[in-house]
Amino acid sequence: MSSKRISVVVTRRLPEVVETRLKELFDVSLRDTDTPMTRDELVQAVQTADVLVPTVTDAIDAGLIGQAGPQMKLIANFGAGFDHIDVSTARQRGILVSNTPGVVTEDTADMVLALMLGVTRRIQEGLSVMQAGDWQGWAPTAFLGGRLGGRRLGILGMGRIGQAVARRAAAFGMQIHYHNRHRLRPEVEDSLQATYWDSLDQMAARMDVISVNCPSTPSTYHLLNARRLKLLKPSAVIINTSRGEVIDENALTRMLKAGELAGAGLDVYEHGIKGNPELRNMPNVVMLPHMGSATEEGRVEMGEKVIINVKTFADGHRPPDQVVPAML
Repeated sequence: MSSKRISVVVTRRLPEVVETRLKELFDVSLRDTDTPMTRDELVQAVQTADVLVPTVTDAIDAGLIGQAGPQMKLIANFGAGFDHIDVSTARQRGILVSNTPGVVTEDTADMVLALMLGVTRRIQEGLSVMQAGDWQGWAPTAFLGGRLGGRRLGILGMGRIGQAVARRAAAFGMQIHYHNRHRLRPEVEDSLQATYWDSLDQMAARMDVISVNCPSTPSTYHLLNARRLKLLKPSAVIINTSRGEVIDENALTRMLKAGELAGAGLDVYEHGIKGNPELRNMPNVVMLPHMGSATEEGRVEMGEKVIINVKTFADGHRPPDQVVPAML
């Protein structure tokens, strides 16, 4: 398939440098406004394009894929996660799926530490007082938080991002623990000075901070459910920059309201942008609008990976970042 003729539809606005390069290489349809495509627009895209470049905001489900034309051969996702894409149905239809792994690792890990500090050092409360003009001056007992050094951090999901979080947390003097589907190799574990827990229940009950860094899959849905959240210490803090569905958000909200948890730092929500409204009024909760990967450098690198995947496909080869069954 000639790259000069390949038809590409991009569902959202991307960094200008990425859009320009896509335009140079392919017959590309770019988005004029930074709003998600409607369902009808997505249907039109899969019925006419060779390649679809969606983002996490697009539901590329079985119903949509079922309406794809015979020319649709690649879904080149702009992002590392692919839980919004029905990969199995795509494979059945002979459509390849690719993603952009490894790009957001450092940016997301930075945000995990930012949220930890935001909650434990009560930054949200301090900002609110300053923005309201209510600060009465320094006092020895005002806005007392706690230091990260010496706390036990339990990392749920020790992939690229989890390991990057571990390295940063160790620099703050935290003790690193983790639960993962597979134990790390001994040399990796030693380099991170990390303690492995086969039982998530046992780890959760002993940690001061839990950082959720696992992907969203059927097996991780509500992995931190009401029963497991009850195992946490009342002084524990939860940080989630992964996927909202991993935590039972209603149970988390009830426990925070009841003082059964010390706080939470959230960048993702179980019901998308409709995060539980009760969380917004809690001084011990820091809420961000899915900013974990939001750096100029990261988004450009994501775009470059998309371009490589599409160009490789256009040249008659399988994309280097193809999503394969073992990843599901």
